[in-house]
Amino acid sequence: MTDKAILTCALTGVLTDPTQHNVPVTPEQMAAEAKAAYDQGATIMHCHYRQQEEGKGHLPSWDGALALEINDAIRAACPGVVINMTTGVVGRDQTEVLEYLATCKPEMAAMNAGTLNYLKTRRDGSWAWPPMTFQNPVDKVAEMLDCMRTHDIVPEFECFDIGILRSVGLYIENGMVDHADVNFVMGVASGMPCDADLLPLLVKYRPEGSPWQATLIGRANVWPVHQRVADLGGNLRTGLEDCFYLPNGDKARSNGEMIEALAACARNAGREITSPEETRAHLATQGWRQA
Repeated sequence: MTDKAILTCALTGVLTDPTQHNVPVTPEQMAAEAKAAYDQGATIMHCHYRQQEEGKGHLPSWDGALALEINDAIRAACPGVVINMTTGVVGRDQTEVLEYLATCKPEMAAMNAGTLNYLKTRRDGSWAWPPMTFQNPVDKVAEMLDCMRTHDIVPEFECFDIGILRSVGLYIENGMVDHADVNFVMGVASGMPCDADLLPLLVKYRPEGSPWQATLIGRANVWPVHQRVADLGGNLRTGLEDCFYLPNGDKARSNGEMIEALAACARNAGREITSPEETRAHLATQGWRQA
């Protein structure tokens, strides 16, 4: 598949305030933004879900019925699209997440692959939020993988540092899973930096043969790294969850503009982008039915 790139659009973030940034919240907004990205070549939609009550659109929701409504709206707008649902919760208890996955049974879901101290400072050195630990111990990972296996959901292992990436190889050795689709998350302040020089090492240390992509968090500085991902044969992801800025530094008005720029990175590397059918054929080789 290195001759073609799969494009993922991360439609909306976890806590981004829709009164300050143009992120979608309602089913209609999510579907419209997905369609804008789909029309530019995105065939996977990575979805977070927001509370729908007035004044609460910046808060996450784990309501399975709401997630299913949004997923159905996206699928109606984007024939053949693949839904990739978020699963990340800070603490150990992920009961609500397991229930909403069981309700929705998406084709794919994010799989947080290890624990991270989640930190950020302001310019004066004070904490931007109280220091927290994003807990993903092995028993939590195993519980999530069991749920995904039951519902034939392809796990996408999100790796925030190289130790977490190497842990995915240990999960394979231990028999928790037999192959992995990995996502290098770069740009979180206490995780790996968004640095193109890291990419060859990450590709080297991923489980052998694993498909990979990179989530790049930042401003216009992410775009040279996207290009390096494309040059190295990785799949590509962007969207208003990860970044608000286009390669020229202008603020993006929609996910469609972000995916248009991402598709250009693939083509600059001499690669085309996959159709929905080709993306699904790739995922069929990663699913539990192949185990």
